[in-house]
Amino acid sequence: MWDFNDDPAVIAQTIAQRVRARRLEANLTQRGMARRAGLATATYRRFESTAQVSLNNLILIAVALGATDDFATLFQRPAYASIDEVISAQRPTRRRGRHD
Repeated sequence: MWDFNDDPAVIAQTIAQRVRARRLEANLTQRGMARRAGLATATYRRFESTAQVSLNNLILIAVALGATDDFATLFQRPAYASIDEVISAQRPTRRRGRHD
């Protein structure tokens, strides 16, 4: 589990650093990675340097790196640890959030 302290900037930067490491392991330049992902080179460079990217472009990058399985656990419901968790999870699923 990652310790991000719920800081979106830290999460984004960590993802960008990991993508860069995977790109280098694959012996790809930024230009080559961008081409493989179908992105403009400037878009890919901006992602590595600022960690700013659209979700669609992040998915294209993951496809190019063969890392789409990493999305499989994103927002997955946690496994139950006790019968109490099972019972509390049987409440009806809300269709809308509460107004704050």
